[in-house]
Amino acid sequence: MSRPQCCRRIGKEPPCAVFKPAGIPARLLEEIVLTLDEFEALRLADLNGLYHEQAAASMNVSRQTFGRIIDTARRKTAEALILGKALRIEGGKVEMSEMRQFKCGDCQHTWELPFGGGCPEGCPSCGSANFRRENCGGRDGGEGQVRKRCCHRGGQSR
Repeated sequence: MSRPQCCRRIGKEPPCAVFKPAGIPARLLEEIVLTLDEFEALRLADLNGLYHEQAAASMNVSRQTFGRIIDTARRKTAEALILGKALRIEGGKVEMSEMRQFKCGDCQHTWELPFGGGCPEGCPSCGSANFRRENCGGRDGGEGQVRKRCCHRGGQSR
């Protein structure tokens, strides 16, 4: 009997859930499922250029586990690109990183960013520099603290 999988920490969900070749209806394509933790591993290692040890710490997994996750993610992504398959991003046992919430004083837009990313330059909606933190109190128990959210997602990898 294998050991139960722990929640893997991800920074954010992908902006879209499906990528497919242009000009071919999705119903005609074979689909490959990339889990949210595999997507996060690609983001950390290949987009952000982190070493496996740094990325593993960010996801709250061992370096060896991160290596297995990134290998699987790269194989699935290559298969989708080379063989012209649709790539669906869903599933996995993940938790969102702790987030900071901001609110614009001009347009009232609210948005979240993970801790450790620095202060935003302006509101993503209107560009105004007139914004403030909504959830002050830090990560160690103050008023308005955002707690980690564990999301046990449906969907299985293939």
